[in-house]
Amino acid sequence: MRRSDGVVLVAVLLITLLMSALGAALVLVSSSEAAIAVNFRSSQEARDAAAAAAERAIVDLRAAADWNQLLDGAVRSPFVDGSPFGRRFLSDGSMVDLEAVVNLANCQKTTTCSDVEMDAKTSDRPWGPNNPRWRLFSYGWLRDALSAGAIDSAYYTIVLVGDDPSENDADPSRDGVPPSPGAGVVELRAQGFGPRGVRRTVNVTVARTGAREVRVISWRETS
Repeated sequence: MRRSDGVVLVAVLLITLLMSALGAALVLVSSSEAAIAVNFRSSQEARDAAAAAAERAIVDLRAAADWNQLLDGAVRSPFVDGSPFGRRFLSDGSMVDLEAVVNLANCQKTTTCSDVEMDAKTSDRPWGPNNPRWRLFSYGWLRDALSAGAIDSAYYTIVLVGDDPSENDADPSRDGVPPSPGAGVVELRAQGFGPRGVRRTVNVTVARTGAREVRVISWRETS
């Protein structure tokens, strides 16, 4: 009887251990699925924020009389939230550094880019001296894009503008003159930033078709 009781006790302990392991696994799976769902939703919201910022920037491009002033940084969109320098802090305490965003686009580092670095041929920027020299065009909180209360969003948006790299004039601060390739065409790089380091990018190629008319040539979403 004592040997039988010992076997039963061992069996009960093993079953309890197995059930505990199964319970812990279920909790872990549930937590992982919840985290995946939150990350997916955040990524989608960042993409939507970038797309909305790009749409707004296209409207502002239509109103701009001289695109050369956009390419050299003399004129920006009306949608800005103050100085084009410094940091913007998100709801979770993380931050977006405006200068770092521009530098990363121009030479893949957060510090100031030299002319040599911006003209360097890389896998992302293979056009050499015709590489876009990205400039801040618009930047601000998505919730401020419309009237107060119309958008409930914690996402920050930035849109950069650059010359179309298909031009061959080696002057990315000025638009080409027809009939040269790329004349009347600019690139937009719109980004949406959210909590927990979420970021999505939309790249748009826009062509001027008239005095106040533009046409989207391509629209590409990246991570």
